[in-house]
Amino acid sequence: MNKPKRYTITSALPYTNGPIHIGHLAGVYVPADIYARYLRLTGNDVVFIGGSDEHGVPITIKAKNEGVTPQDVVDKYHAIIKQSFEEFGISFDNYSRTSAKIHHETASEFFKTLYDKGDFIEEITEQLYDEKANQFLADRFVTGTCPKCGNEEAYGDQCEKCGTSLNATDLINPKSALTGNVPTLKETKHWFLPLDKHEAFLREWILEGHKKDWKPNVYGQVKSWIDDGLRPRAVTRDLDWGIPVPVPGGEGKVLYVWFDAPIGYISSTKEWAQREGKDWEPYWKSDDTKLVHFIGKDNIVFHCIIFPAMLKAEGSYILPENVPANEFLNLEGNKLSTSKNWAVWLPEYLKEFPNQQDVLRYALTANAPETKDNDFTWKDFQARNNNELVAIFGNFINRVVVLTNKYYNGIVPDPGTFSQVDEETLAAVKAYPEVISSSIERYRFREAQTELMNLARLGNKYLADEEPWKVIKVDEARTQTIMYVALQIASALGTLSEPFLPFTSEKLKSILNLKLNHNNGNASPAELVEASQWHDVSVKDALLPVGHQIGEAELLFSKIEDETIQFQLDKLEASKKANEAANKAVEPQKPTITFDDFTKLDFRVGTILEAEKMPKAKKLLVLKVDTGMDVRTIVSGIAESFTPEEVVGKKVTVLVNLAPRELRGVESQGMILMTESAEGKLVFVNPDDAHVPNGLYIS
Repeated sequence: MNKPKRYTITSALPYTNGPIHIGHLAGVYVPADIYARYLRLTGNDVVFIGGSDEHGVPITIKAKNEGVTPQDVVDKYHAIIKQSFEEFGISFDNYSRTSAKIHHETASEFFKTLYDKGDFIEEITEQLYDEKANQFLADRFVTGTCPKCGNEEAYGDQCEKCGTSLNATDLINPKSALTGNVPTLKETKHWFLPLDKHEAFLREWILEGHKKDWKPNVYGQVKSWIDDGLRPRAVTRDLDWGIPVPVPGGEGKVLYVWFDAPIGYISSTKEWAQREGKDWEPYWKSDDTKLVHFIGKDNIVFHCIIFPAMLKAEGSYILPENVPANEFLNLEGNKLSTSKNWAVWLPEYLKEFPNQQDVLRYALTANAPETKDNDFTWKDFQARNNNELVAIFGNFINRVVVLTNKYYNGIVPDPGTFSQVDEETLAAVKAYPEVISSSIERYRFREAQTELMNLARLGNKYLADEEPWKVIKVDEARTQTIMYVALQIASALGTLSEPFLPFTSEKLKSILNLKLNHNNGNASPAELVEASQWHDVSVKDALLPVGHQIGEAELLFSKIEDETIQFQLDKLEASKKANEAANKAVEPQKPTITFDDFTKLDFRVGTILEAEKMPKAKKLLVLKVDTGMDVRTIVSGIAESFTPEEVVGKKVTVLVNLAPRELRGVESQGMILMTESAEGKLVFVNPDDAHVPNGLYIS
């Protein structure tokens, strides 16, 4: 495509059954926001579209489990997600939701257009039905054994263990997630999108047309699907939560969520256009518009095969120019899991790291899973902040601002003759916009951010080499030139950092008294200099003119201490232990005994009087126990869970008529009853009431 006249940028609609976490941010929203902010800075006409995906079975399951309505669920999480995005600085031009009236109308109209054109196949098929619940079972309401890998907890649409796409009827030993019943097969009518009819077009458009410019991970997954042969895919479902099927015979059915959700990009654009007094159609129907979808790898098939087939069938829409999907982000070496609370949730981060949005943006971009899965660790997050943002970027800006205020009362000095080093440095600064642009426009955001940090490194090296704090003592004119050059680098950083570090960019521009969209507060509007746009850094001789007044120094970043990181690691460790406890297998019941067998066991309440470690034995304590009948010696394997001092005076339950047994030369005359906690720690099984007398018989 030649230079586009406008850009339509979409980001995957987050599902409203939980908050946003770092996997969503790294995979979709941070790269999309970098791209949108960059395009605006370079003077382009951009609409950046988002919204909440609010239909589908997981919503109904969550509502059922919580005893509320599906609308209650989506209202709650839509508000949480929208607020989190706003606080984190994701600069959507419009953030909508698929339960909105405009979306229902747009999706219904889209379906009817394809229906009227005869683009659907209408079939009566057999679907799984729960007789007890009296309803058809959507894919996620069915679990069973995966026919590919044997996973016994596969869903009716996909096995999350091996990744195989399934139909519910493919499962071995299927069960209803509603009642646990074995479902039956029952006939029902549905409409299907015949993807096989679009196979030739998709092969030409993607496999031939985008072989060189689409990311290998995206191209490879699409090629695999097409080479495997495309088949018709249902666009309707037997559910009561969603957009009603708007044609005769559609009663009691809704549009399948995968069909209605991507249409949400269009309806959200319509909503934005109505609010702004614009025409929405050029952003979706003009050949001089560049459409880019930002998604995670689990959405590649929908955005590269199914949605384009829908758009092509409708006939009036453009197709995406690129779909730069990322792979998955892991957390501390393990796969992110919302159900297991193995995640860093955005609302929690915003609360626990106030005013540090850019630190997370920076760390996620530096570790972005652009071509392969990558790993987020809290130690790396800390190192990125302390060693790069604080020590390089923040350190340079602080030194420049402090020295300018110290030497010149905050006024940009008049430079003298530039040395060769000065000229080379200024020339290097002018080259950075094009270098960073090249990476961004190829969707290499990690590479682009590295180049931004290299500009900060250039500034640090320039100051360290030129040493104005020493030169000021012998050559004031030279010092003015050094500080002038350093201030130009600082101003360039203020502009070029905006896509990556928007809060930092705004703060830096405020310190430099550059005019933003709103008054900074440091100076009257008349005193402010217009903030540079992207290309100004390359062409302007002075980003900060001589005589311009800058503000006082403020720290852009602060060091993150070890205890802050340890708190986050402890939270994850608690989640891990809770998961282990929840998944711990309960010991199976032992063989059945008779009542007479039980009455042979003599349990008594006792008190531990003395305790000491068994010599040369890691696990054993030698106990003196008052059983109420006598004081006897019992050897117990509890030394790894308790010290001798901890157990003295402890009330215990003792099996007193166990045959004596010699352990390491000590005769043990009974057994203390113990169990094991979820964390693997031994726990005494003893009377709750400390006043129960020793010797009391337990029956």
